[in-house]
Amino acid sequence: MDERIQKQLNFSLEIDKEKNIFRQTHLSGHGRNENDAEHAWHMAVMAYLFREYANEEVDIAKVMLMCLIHDIVEIDAGDTYAYDTENLKTQKAREDAAKERIFSLLPEDQKTELIALFDEFEENLTAESRYAHAMDNLQPLILNNSNEGSDWKEHGVSADTIYGRHTKTRLGSEKLFEVADQIIQENIRKGNLPE
Repeated sequence: MDERIQKQLNFSLEIDKEKNIFRQTHLSGHGRNENDAEHAWHMAVMAYLFREYANEEVDIAKVMLMCLIHDIVEIDAGDTYAYDTENLKTQKAREDAAKERIFSLLPEDQKTELIALFDEFEENLTAESRYAHAMDNLQPLILNNSNEGSDWKEHGVSADTIYGRHTKTRLGSEKLFEVADQIIQENIRKGNLPE
């Protein structure tokens, strides 16, 4: 078999492991914990659906690919819960090591391309990365909302903490930040979120 195709196949099989990385967020309807692959797929579809609300013109294919690959590193690094202050301290180092190992399975040109895309997402400086971050924040928010805030309650998350995370949502989409604000305010009124 051609070496390039073999490397691409090896990477394709490796990323199947993302389906085994479970997040703190539960599926809608009080389902089981979602996995990273489900989260990434959901974000990518949402990015396409809501693209008209991006603050700036975006390359939607690039955004969708960014959404699909942004958590591949968690195969090695594990999921870091957005509100886990202790694990957030080591997240970058763990993810950088994982990024190098996993993307190195690819042919060099594709490794370079996907690492650049991953880094662009992390740096959050382009229109595409800002919009992708809006999806990364909105997706778990709508799941938590559908579950009456049960994951927030379990982890003792406050509305202020969620607002802190959604500053990145506003950078990618003012309109989706307004939606997030409405959802957060509704959950405060319902008693699902302390202020």
